[in-house]
Amino acid sequence: MATQIFVRERRKVEKGERKPRFKVVGVSGGDLKLYTKHIRKQELDQIAKATSAQVAYLEIEKKDKDK
Repeated sequence: MATQIFVRERRKVEKGERKPRFKVVGVSGGDLKLYTKHIRKQELDQIAKATSAQVAYLEIEKKDKDK
């Protein structure tokens, strides 16, 4: 089974900020351990390429503030 890295976008990061934009949720398969909670897309892509892993981007449901 191929290694998958599950990530989602962080909620409190605005566009253009110089902070890591993604949060690592989990890793499936393989012998890969990530020792970080927040990661940049470029770093994520480099890790995936080096380990032949696939990156799965999880969708976040946007809540309506009108309720």
